[in-house]
Amino acid sequence: MSLLHDRRHGLKPPPPRTCGWRSPGRAMLFCAMACALLTACTTTDVRTASDASGAPVRVHGSVVLIEPDIELYEVAAGGMSEPRPEWTQAARRAYPQAARDLLAAHGATLVHDFVPPPALLHDDRVHQLLLLHAAVANSILLHSKPGNDLATKHGQFDWTLGPGVSVLRDRTGADYALFTYIRDSYTGGGRAAMRVVGALLLSGDIGGGEQVGLASLVDLRTGQVVWFNLLVAENGDLRSADGARATVASLLKRIPL
Repeated sequence: MSLLHDRRHGLKPPPPRTCGWRSPGRAMLFCAMACALLTACTTTDVRTASDASGAPVRVHGSVVLIEPDIELYEVAAGGMSEPRPEWTQAARRAYPQAARDLLAAHGATLVHDFVPPPALLHDDRVHQLLLLHAAVANSILLHSKPGNDLATKHGQFDWTLGPGVSVLRDRTGADYALFTYIRDSYTGGGRAAMRVVGALLLSGDIGGGEQVGLASLVDLRTGQVVWFNLLVAENGDLRSADGARATVASLLKRIPL
């Protein structure tokens, strides 16, 4: 079950996008993210790779922000989440700026954001790399939890996209790429009223909006995933600059700059 079909939160598939790289196959990334929603409060799960000496990796080089994959919804009275394109567009403007500001404040050298061309062909190298990243991110979510570690990892955060990442380095000139996925929902007036009724009659919260985000930093020289974080929050608001900055602070927590 994917995040976009999570029964508990009533999420529906987003409307078609103009960028061809946002294909239906990417829903697999959100399968594990949906599981995180089942224990939702405000949590982060930061993972950082280690260097040859066993110390946490530190980033040395330039960073490119890959166009964030962001969708915003409003939770209606019955629990169904309806896409809100105007909110999504506001978030797609606010989040990248907040992310660039935080990275710059940490001393990162930034190159121009990378926006995949519209309608990428299935065999395009960039398209294939973005799908590969989604698959690897999904594996990290599934296998980085205590008790669910892969035996081949020996408890280490050791993931790679392989040498194919060079296609992004060739096109951007950057040493690292920051990938971001966010699904954010907000409680509408009708749902807020239903939550009050539920609390009074059922002595429990029937649930409202939530924010789920994933970010990863990939070394474009080696393919290594050097840092990864999953954010699950019961609040947060990407529709404003202040809200975007708060989300960025949590989602890019302890990024190794």
